[in-house]
Amino acid sequence: MALNALQYEEIIKDYEKLRDKNRHLLESRREEVYAKLPGYRELEDSISTLSVSAATQLLDGDSSARTRLHDSLIRIRSKQKELLDSACFPGDYLEPVYTCSCCQDTGYVSGKDGLQEKCRCFRQKEISLLYTQSNIQEMIARENFSTLSYEYYQGEDLQHFRAAVELAWKFVQNFRQDYQNLFFYGTVGTGKSFLSGCIAKELLQQGCSVIYFSSSGLFETLARYSFDFREKEALYGFCEDLYGCDLLIIDDLGTEVTNNFVTSQLFACLNERNLRRKSSIISTNLNLSELRDRYSDRIFSRITSNYSLCKLTGPDIRICRKRLAGTS
Repeated sequence: MALNALQYEEIIKDYEKLRDKNRHLLESRREEVYAKLPGYRELEDSISTLSVSAATQLLDGDSSARTRLHDSLIRIRSKQKELLDSACFPGDYLEPVYTCSCCQDTGYVSGKDGLQEKCRCFRQKEISLLYTQSNIQEMIARENFSTLSYEYYQGEDLQHFRAAVELAWKFVQNFRQDYQNLFFYGTVGTGKSFLSGCIAKELLQQGCSVIYFSSSGLFETLARYSFDFREKEALYGFCEDLYGCDLLIIDDLGTEVTNNFVTSQLFACLNERNLRRKSSIISTNLNLSELRDRYSDRIFSRITSNYSLCKLTGPDIRICRKRLAGTS
């Protein structure tokens, strides 16, 4: 799917706001340093003076002026660093601030052929607009590694959850190096979607593109585009995003109405992403026998051979929280 003009303009305005915000942050940091370290400003002023003087000398034919300027700048930078260190400021405190260091908050980077192409962060903004990804933003605000708790698990359930958390961390740490997939399965409310959210947040912060769909939402979207001949272009764009994003999360597989269309589309998605070496996470309340019975042998084979299977057990955490809230 392609952005329309209004959606594109919305993203560009977001980048403008981001650059303004970071520019103001840098200005406030600069004023803070000037207030605490008056000598720092004097050193910065001397850089301007020396640069103008060196330019004049070069025009007058003094070829050594460039070398003298270079040596002077090194000494000044060293003194500035000493001043920052003396006041416990980080060495990069006055460096330009960028939310995305790849594109420097412009949304575009230089491609292999030298042409400008969309940055990963731009692609994620596109995904968020096109596929109403606000639900994942709400989810990861609540469900992330910083809010993770083991208090509702005991015994074997606790062992399973600890192993799942370790697997999730390894998935994040090795994401850019290794092609890997995760399949979380188990009873309702045992932390499967929670761990998917933990991973999503970490990878989004790394600049990866993440698409999240509930299983029913995914196949409803595919059906809407597939059965309307006017939506052929939209279907092509949607599938390209679905197959090409860095991480695809399919939550609650098995809650959709399963039929031949769903089975064929699920296989196509799993197979194409595997061919492209793009990682996926699937969560389900189905056990492995139910998975095999509900979907085709091809799908069962793809999942069991290409995914790390992670079983979670225990009580429904959501119900446990409600009970605790009711007694407090």
